[in-house]
Amino acid sequence: MQTWSLASVCVLLCLVVRWGVSLNSYSGAGKPPMFGDYEAQRHWQEVTYNLPLQEWYFNTTENDLNYWGLDYPPLTAYHSLICAYVAKSINPEWVELHKSRGYESPTHKLFMRATVLVADLMIFIPAVVLYCLYLTDGSLKKKVSTVFCFLLYPGLILIDYGHFQYNGVSLGFALWGVLALGLGWDALGSVAFCLALNYKQMELYHALPFFCYLLGKSVKLGLMGRGLFLLVRIASAVLVTFALCWLPFLSDPEQAMQVVRRIFPVARGLFEDKVANTWCSLNILIKIRSILSSDSQIYLSFACTVLAVLPSCIRLLTKPTFWQFKLALANSSLAFFLFSYQVHEKSILLAALPVCLLLNDLPLVVIWFLQASTFSMLPLFLKDGLLVPYVVTSLAFLYFSIYLLSPLEHCSEDELRLGAYHKLLFCFPKLNLARIVKWKFYISIAVMAGLSVATISLAPPPHLPDLFPVLVSSTAFMHFLGTFIYFNIVQFSEPPSRKSQKKNN
Repeated sequence: MQTWSLASVCVLLCLVVRWGVSLNSYSGAGKPPMFGDYEAQRHWQEVTYNLPLQEWYFNTTENDLNYWGLDYPPLTAYHSLICAYVAKSINPEWVELHKSRGYESPTHKLFMRATVLVADLMIFIPAVVLYCLYLTDGSLKKKVSTVFCFLLYPGLILIDYGHFQYNGVSLGFALWGVLALGLGWDALGSVAFCLALNYKQMELYHALPFFCYLLGKSVKLGLMGRGLFLLVRIASAVLVTFALCWLPFLSDPEQAMQVVRRIFPVARGLFEDKVANTWCSLNILIKIRSILSSDSQIYLSFACTVLAVLPSCIRLLTKPTFWQFKLALANSSLAFFLFSYQVHEKSILLAALPVCLLLNDLPLVVIWFLQASTFSMLPLFLKDGLLVPYVVTSLAFLYFSIYLLSPLEHCSEDELRLGAYHKLLFCFPKLNLARIVKWKFYISIAVMAGLSVATISLAPPPHLPDLFPVLVSSTAFMHFLGTFIYFNIVQFSEPPSRKSQKKNN
């Protein structure tokens, strides 16, 4: 009872923070002709409510795909339709066909924010609480502190409540999948992850670890016995879930193909804005888009992504433990973010979720990464008028996570899993790696704070108008690449002791 009471208090405090962020301006407010992501979500409600399902993903006289056309899988469309019915019952003007474009009012803003909060309360927040309470080790205080810091992560709050998205739904389904697999409910975990994938296609960032973990576990149990039965159950659950999600579109193959074309728009190019991934950072020195054709860029991106994710997934396939699964999720999502095609700033949230799963195991590295991931989206937050929420939530997360989880007091080489680094640095056996990591953390936080202040207060030189966004993305890229290398080394080193590790499946 005490556990749930403390967890409830933490959830309530985090809800207050979320609602506080939602009271600020939103993406595209008062900026015609597109009005930003807020309008995109409202427009999808308009389209799904007023048009037949056969027209949702097609360009017609009633549905202009150039104006925020649907480009997410069916579950997103169904969610928009449910929200649209509620909106229609409150005020029909909110979803009136064509006439509601760019609709802005305090009441509608309240409604749209409430839809994000309700989705979080139903899907994301319960998954976080259950994961931290049942699949992390330590005292009651440590578990509740982990819940609080997990839910206080600024990146997801600012994007979903400020920039306006429903990332908590897809990430929440994925987390339910992780939770189910951690408890040994493999078929249910597969269903949950399929729901995540059918809500946002970017969940492909997490797909390979789910596949490799379940396949490796089945092989380990024996493909001529219990393993085969498990594999059949998982395959059946996946096929049924996909069939139910896509059922309205399966009667006409062209319908299904159009949905696929909309959710995988390869014509957009390798990258758009200043994103903290390999291609944007490399483009500062080598103009990739000028040198390579569009097809070559796709092949290069695909090859690099596969090569980056392969070691982690092979390791998971041969050692299908829950610890390896969590590390593989982090490594896979970071590999996709760093090397894959058409990456957006907010895609770092897909890496942040699995990294959050390690908050109890590697607190210093995780807090460091989460702070850097929020910093990487600074240009996007400034564009949406989210400066104050960015500063407040970032400082709050940094303070409470360091105060509650004490990562700087528990950062020995053993606790940071730095043993493998000594083998790699055999020329310098006496280096105090823990102290070096701690000082790098201090310097990193200072650099991110300094660049944030400079971006806000200084004007860039006329001949370098993108100076500060480039500096932000390049700095964040170095953090992400370093974290990716670190997690890969940890995954291939010795697992944590049985005392500090949750039981393996």
